[in-house]
Amino acid sequence: MLGAILLSSVSTTTLAQQVQDMLPSKEDVAEKFTSDHFSPYAGRTFPTKLLWGDTHLHTQVSVDAGTMTRLSQEDAFRFARGEEVTTTHGLRARLGRPLDWLVISDHAEMYGLMPQLLGGDQEILATEQGRVWYDALTSGDDDLVFNTAMEIVASLSGDVPPIDNPKATKKAWQQYTALADRYNDPGIFTALIGYEWTSEGGDNIHRNVIFRDGADLTNQVLPFSQFDSKNPEDLWAHLADYESRTGGDVLAIPHNGNLSNGRLFSVSNFDGTPLTKELAELRVRFEPVIETTQIKGDSEAHPFLSPDDEFADFDTWDASNLNGTEVKTQDMLQYEYTREAYKTGLMLEEQLGVNPYKVGQIGSTDAHTGMAAVEEDNFFGKHSGVEPEPNRWEHLVIEAPDPELSIYGWKQASGGYAAVWATMNTREAIFDALERREVYATTGSRIMVRFFGGWDFTKEDALSRLPADIGYAKGVPMGGDLPAPSGEGAPNFLIAALKDPFSGNLDRVQVIKGWLNADGTRGEKVYDVAWSGDRQPGDDGKLPPVGDTVDVANATWTNTIGAPELITVWQDPDFDPALRAFYYVRVIEIPTPRWTAYEAKRFNVQMDETVPMTTTERAYTSPIWYTPKG
Repeated sequence: MLGAILLSSVSTTTLAQQVQDMLPSKEDVAEKFTSDHFSPYAGRTFPTKLLWGDTHLHTQVSVDAGTMTRLSQEDAFRFARGEEVTTTHGLRARLGRPLDWLVISDHAEMYGLMPQLLGGDQEILATEQGRVWYDALTSGDDDLVFNTAMEIVASLSGDVPPIDNPKATKKAWQQYTALADRYNDPGIFTALIGYEWTSEGGDNIHRNVIFRDGADLTNQVLPFSQFDSKNPEDLWAHLADYESRTGGDVLAIPHNGNLSNGRLFSVSNFDGTPLTKELAELRVRFEPVIETTQIKGDSEAHPFLSPDDEFADFDTWDASNLNGTEVKTQDMLQYEYTREAYKTGLMLEEQLGVNPYKVGQIGSTDAHTGMAAVEEDNFFGKHSGVEPEPNRWEHLVIEAPDPELSIYGWKQASGGYAAVWATMNTREAIFDALERREVYATTGSRIMVRFFGGWDFTKEDALSRLPADIGYAKGVPMGGDLPAPSGEGAPNFLIAALKDPFSGNLDRVQVIKGWLNADGTRGEKVYDVAWSGDRQPGDDGKLPPVGDTVDVANATWTNTIGAPELITVWQDPDFDPALRAFYYVRVIEIPTPRWTAYEAKRFNVQMDETVPMTTTERAYTSPIWYTPKG
């Protein structure tokens, strides 16, 4: 037996040696194979991971949300990672697909007050106002509890905090940063640290502040609130001071502009004086992206500004500012919508030498429920007062002094999400993608989009199954600047879009171009560059509608129209090398059921005829900019 084992060992050793001898040497391999004979993925340095997240989520730590929701920051992280939670009203909830990353951006104003107040925190009860509010909220008198909650929310509009306790704020902030560090799992799930800074009145010029850093650096500051300053210029100065003192990295993301009543993309400073180069530089330094779409409507384009764009009127909220205290006028619109802001940026760059609106586009939720849930069939609303139930569609969401300006449940948009192209799922990689604007917005659907600009793309490049390899080799990605041309000709663009496997097929891919004319006027044009089926543009240049397969009564549809993917190379047929311009891509799905259709089916309710029952989900990429030579 022992002899057999020894013989087997000898035989195995001999066989292994024989196999080794048969293999070519490293020198032979190097001589035989050239550099293009290797794995197509070896040596890649460009971003290959598409990561889905939300930069704008509130929990009970926000004063306004905390008067209604009971979900904690930990609940929010758990839900985003795909775990099941129980909502404020006792419903079981879970995402259909987990997110890759999340920013819990609770309001800076009296940060952490509500859970401290309701929990009887001694730091809060030691203040006179804290004791009064605590006694009212724990009285058991429903009317007193409701009126006190509304009083607490209203106090956020004052000039000074009714409870000014930095020690309590610091404790709540450090609990959050420690929690974010604990839930941050590089490669699996990223928890970015952040908060929301708000400003005066109902004009929605709020910002979400997001750090690249962990608790070790972010604990060296407290959230900057409107009680510190209502001027965004002071916020930028505060962020610059943070970076200088800590060596950290931070950015701010302006909210959707559609409720700012002409203030978000203004051509003046906060005090109304003309915009200066120095402040324009500070803004573009700290605000590389804009939130284009969310629950409170869509801010990509408006039909008044873009009358030739049949897709511009999408989830439009344009009656007033955020709280309905000022009616909106048409002259305000040009300073509220992202597409128009891009054109304004070209004008300011001509005047100042700096484009403060050279920003990328993302979507996020602005949910005040602790749940980043914007799937049409899984939509939990703006706040916990409008969780799914039979009559949610007609509930009051935002009450205005004039009832005509109030917002009711059905008006809420189920959107959106932020898509980033990153090298890996880490704080650093996601933050860096936001800074370089290699990001895009969706209204909730998870459409995959690649967009590259250059001068040397060919039609054959659209046949590649690895478009990013060609895109990065020949051009720049979304968020970039076109390189200087090597010769004559117009820029061309490689565009690839892949449907969300759980949503509708793709209707079309469009390129939106804007430019600044020599006389200072501005122009725009929407080009259909790829589409499904054998449709052809009509005499008016418009592509016929893709069709509609939605069965509203059963809240379903069929993907018998549209395309699962669209890829093309498109060259600008109207290029003028002397004019500043930008280009971005809009991808539109076929019609699918809106959340209201799912709600009507789920609860067997009949909604008013004015309530929309279908939607066309879409994606908006960050632009690519062209600047003339000299």
